[in-house]
Amino acid sequence: MPLKIYNSLTRQKEVFEPINAPYVGMYVCGPTVSGESHLGHARPFITFDVVYRYLLHKGYKVRYVRNITDAGHFEEGKVAEDKIASKAILEKLEPMELVQKYTNLYHWAMTQFNNLPPSIEPTATGHIVEQIEMIKKIMADGYAYESNGSVYFDVVKYNDDYSKKNQPYGILSGRNIEEQLESTRDLENQEEKKNKVDFALWKKAPTEHIMRWQSPWGEGFPGWHIECSAMATKYLGKQFDIHGGGMDLQFPHHECEIAQSTVCNHQMPARYWMHNNMITINGRKMGKSYNNVIKLSELFEGNHAELTQAYTPMTVRFFILQSQYRGTLDFSNEALQASEKALRRFMEGYEWLQAQSFDKNTVSKDQVLADQLMTWSNELELFMDDDINTAKVVANLFEILPSINSLKDKHIAADAVSGAVWATVQTQLKIFVESILGIKVDKGANRQQLNGVVELLIEIRKQAKANKDFATSDKIRNQLAEMGIQLKDEKDGSISYSF
Repeated sequence: MPLKIYNSLTRQKEVFEPINAPYVGMYVCGPTVSGESHLGHARPFITFDVVYRYLLHKGYKVRYVRNITDAGHFEEGKVAEDKIASKAILEKLEPMELVQKYTNLYHWAMTQFNNLPPSIEPTATGHIVEQIEMIKKIMADGYAYESNGSVYFDVVKYNDDYSKKNQPYGILSGRNIEEQLESTRDLENQEEKKNKVDFALWKKAPTEHIMRWQSPWGEGFPGWHIECSAMATKYLGKQFDIHGGGMDLQFPHHECEIAQSTVCNHQMPARYWMHNNMITINGRKMGKSYNNVIKLSELFEGNHAELTQAYTPMTVRFFILQSQYRGTLDFSNEALQASEKALRRFMEGYEWLQAQSFDKNTVSKDQVLADQLMTWSNELELFMDDDINTAKVVANLFEILPSINSLKDKHIAADAVSGAVWATVQTQLKIFVESILGIKVDKGANRQQLNGVVELLIEIRKQAKANKDFATSDKIRNQLAEMGIQLKDEKDGSISYSF
């Protein structure tokens, strides 16, 4: 069975046929490093890590490009707001110092999730020249115009011309430009535009804007959308195989990418567009107004009002993979705790099986069970070929688990199933669990118990300090530090800790 992918562009599953097999080009929109990565970032980056892993498993040579947005992440209607510069002022850091800080934290989180690094990780600030050149080309072709030091993409002209080629603006999201013209709210500097729906390719930098570059139109900074078009073109060519990202990026970001790249390169930038669904937390959309934006470090440490405990990276990864990437996913303590228990139960059986050696010359005495085990094992690839359906893969792993446990506990005879069948199951599970799903033995599986021990030591340390036994107090702090557990005395007298 060939690999099929749901293409957001055509709204149907299609057989995956690379432009230049066995080579595959995949671009995924990366983070804006103006702050620490949060729970909402976990799903797309784990999703496309699994896509990347599975393409490698299928024998493709993949160039996986995932950008870093470090140029302010300009948004329509927020002309003077540079997220990175604003945060840098708050934290009293240079903008690039702040960028490095949050890029490091992002990479740390991706490592915790056991994500493979991309082939190339370009930054927006490292490709200002390419973005300017692309804007100049779009202007030369008549699809962009300069206004008061800023440059805007002419959406109406593009739509008029490319609708005749069956590629209107809105082709990806299904949005109608007439409806957009009616519904677009008035934003800052709207008077500079020919049409309300036009978007910025380059913005004139206000006096207070820290991050700015010279351009043919004066000092300014690039719009949000142009960076991905420029970097995807540079590293993957005029047309590549897969463009991925969260469903929230379909419009306007990916829609604008299509328009820009099509004008410059005279073809649709990507053949397959993949979008993961969004997450909710306890049934609510994640947002500052709900106070439910959970940073990944908070998730791993349990330091958030929405959390009743800490959750290990592998628990979160496993929870995400229990749903197919296009399905809905609601985070709750109950759901995560259930995943934690299920993962621990599975890994106990899995690790036991991997430690066994089997005589491949034996014959199955229970052929029905042997055939069932082979069916479950062979279905793993079939499910992944059906639009990366990790939910069904995980379900099959738990179909196999009772037989593993029965063999371990001697509830079924050792010779009920041939050694060759067990060896095949053993190999298949190792490939799918570790290489494709990216699940590893969770060293933090007993984090709750560890938290309890640390909190007990903190109480002992508090008592020691109260008794002026500073030698014991310092010994507890220093020995915990040697084990990688940092204590911090807070202003209110409490003590926090981090691993």
